[in-house]
Amino acid sequence: MLLPQQQDWLPWSLLLLFLTWDTSAFYVPGVAPINFHQNDPVEIKAVKLTSSRTQLPYEYYSLPFCQPSTITYKAENLGEVLRGDRIVNTPFQVLMNSEKKCEVLCGKSNKPMTLSVKESRLVAERISEDYYVHLIADNLPVATRLELYSNRDGDDKKKEKDVQFEHGYRLGFTDVNKIYLHNHLSFILYYHREDLEEDQEHTYRVVRFEVIPQSIRLEDLKADEKSSCTLPEGTNSSPQEIDPTKENQLYFTYSVHWEESDIKWASRWDTYLTMSDVQIHWFSIINSVVVVFFLSGILSMIIIRTLRKDIANYNKEDDIEDTMEESGWKLVHGDVFRPPQYPMILSSLLGSGIQLFCMILIVIFVAMLGMLSPSSRGALMTTACFLFMFMGVFGGFSAGRLYRTLKGHRWKKGAFCTATLYPGVVFGICFILNCFIWGKHSSGAVPFPTMVALLCMWFGISLPLVYLGYYFGFRKQPYDNPVRTNQIPRQIPEQRWYMNRFVGILMAGILPFGAMFIELFFIFSAIWENQFYYLFGFLFLVFIILVVSCSQISIVMVYFQLCAEDYRWWWRNFLVSGGSAFYVLVYAIFYFVNKLDIVEFIPSLLYFGYTALMVLSFWLLTGTIGFYAAYMFVRKIYAAVKID
Repeated sequence: MLLPQQQDWLPWSLLLLFLTWDTSAFYVPGVAPINFHQNDPVEIKAVKLTSSRTQLPYEYYSLPFCQPSTITYKAENLGEVLRGDRIVNTPFQVLMNSEKKCEVLCGKSNKPMTLSVKESRLVAERISEDYYVHLIADNLPVATRLELYSNRDGDDKKKEKDVQFEHGYRLGFTDVNKIYLHNHLSFILYYHREDLEEDQEHTYRVVRFEVIPQSIRLEDLKADEKSSCTLPEGTNSSPQEIDPTKENQLYFTYSVHWEESDIKWASRWDTYLTMSDVQIHWFSIINSVVVVFFLSGILSMIIIRTLRKDIANYNKEDDIEDTMEESGWKLVHGDVFRPPQYPMILSSLLGSGIQLFCMILIVIFVAMLGMLSPSSRGALMTTACFLFMFMGVFGGFSAGRLYRTLKGHRWKKGAFCTATLYPGVVFGICFILNCFIWGKHSSGAVPFPTMVALLCMWFGISLPLVYLGYYFGFRKQPYDNPVRTNQIPRQIPEQRWYMNRFVGILMAGILPFGAMFIELFFIFSAIWENQFYYLFGFLFLVFIILVVSCSQISIVMVYFQLCAEDYRWWWRNFLVSGGSAFYVLVYAIFYFVNKLDIVEFIPSLLYFGYTALMVLSFWLLTGTIGFYAAYMFVRKIYAAVKID
């Protein structure tokens, strides 16, 4: 219903994307590769520390790592700040195609670094909480190679290695109640040599960034006065233990190894974006598509066939008496368009749903075109925030027109309700959660100036646009209902048990949820387990299926309700159409119990707080889709019958 207007939004959304990208520091994928010459410096930057157990990111120098003489933080965009990224320089000295066997990162020649008792306790705590360190080189995130054997038979010769990568590297590990720190990093960087004409110097491009973390105790590392060191041979060395009850001495060291690769620069992100099992994903998506379209086709055939029979019976002029004795949806024609209770709140929620629908549709479509790659950090979240603000004009317009259709008169109050109800709930929950994150000194806490900037965007951009759209929507001619409403409401007969509202939510939610629960698993993994998500082609397809299934199931549910002579369908249809949000909540609880290892109070509070926002937004989205589909259906069927 809103797709024809998409052509007007797309140019503005693309313009907004280019304005929000930080082009001075990072590049749009496939447009501006960086060429290095021999021995050119390749800067290694740190992003943050993350853990799926605590869900609290920390900046790199929250731990006593080696620091350069001058610490410089990159100017982040809105999305990076909300993600908890704090990109900062590091003292690693890496030169293009130049090997380093072992070098001490900080400290004087033969003098190791000393961690105080407080620092040792903090490092031990972070290691026990399974924290990962995230570095980047030429905007490529570091990855740790994992080699797994795919065959499980006894013959070692037939075993094949299945290579996978995990993002970042583990800060350390625990063994027999002892804590060990990864204090030596073996960087493996892959470069692609560019083809040049004769008499030109070769240029190189970084195409992969791997690391092998090692724990080597102080006594096994031999350092000289030039900050060079010698690694122990074989596996005889012991790991570097961190005792949280006393001071610890250690070296932070690193080595650099370069390898030539056939991977071209345009394909260098493939390693990071293909970490999940693609075959399972393909099978699940195709299975969901087939099942949903099959069920939707059956529902459509049944309801269209039944409707034709109903309309034919109602329109028989020679059987008027028999028709009047029958029960059915025609008997409530004088009440079906009676305005519901709280029309202002209903129209405000539907306006926010339209705003979400427009924002999600454009973001997924633009991301499907490859413009929101993970290499452009924070672009997805930045774009989503700005688009939600600018889509307020469409949300206000639809809410204003619906409010006038429902005989509303206080349009200014309705516009304010539309602009503040849903965003106010989101901002309130996020502010409460942010206070807890502040208490943990996490980089995931949104700084106070950023919160002020978001408030200014809300009241300076979104609120005026909602008022503007609401004004024109309220002035526009209301929706033309095909039948008039009686002055006296009709009595509603007693309803069967299966017409209960909660039963309707369970029945209506299962089909849309079945269409997207596989995709939901990958989205949850990306959010809560620090994985990349880049399957926006699949996501766009699933979104279209979700729209179709929500529309079909809401039409079926409103048809059954009207056949039961219950004309109070406005609120009920909005609630029932969003029934898949209930299943999303149940799945989120299942995911928390079975997939995550969160035991502390604040991480659990963050999980369920953000999950509540996700469920609320999903309910608004699916409820709005179902409501407008049912509204068009009701207007269509009552326009097709003859009313005496």
